[in-house]
Amino acid sequence: MNAWHKSSYSDGSGGNCVEVREGLVTGIRDTQNRAQGQIDLPSAEWIALMSTVRGQ
Repeated sequence: MNAWHKSSYSDGSGGNCVEVREGLVTGIRDTQNRAQGQIDLPSAEWIALMSTVRGQ
């Protein structure tokens, strides 16, 4: 799986930070609370979620 990177939707001032790790499974976690775990989604579901959020 690929390395974690900060989502382009994260707040640049240190708040509201989300990290994403993309691959066959997409991982999503809170940058400030990494120890609390992550949510893993099949990549097709992540793509569908992002399309819905973007209104496409």
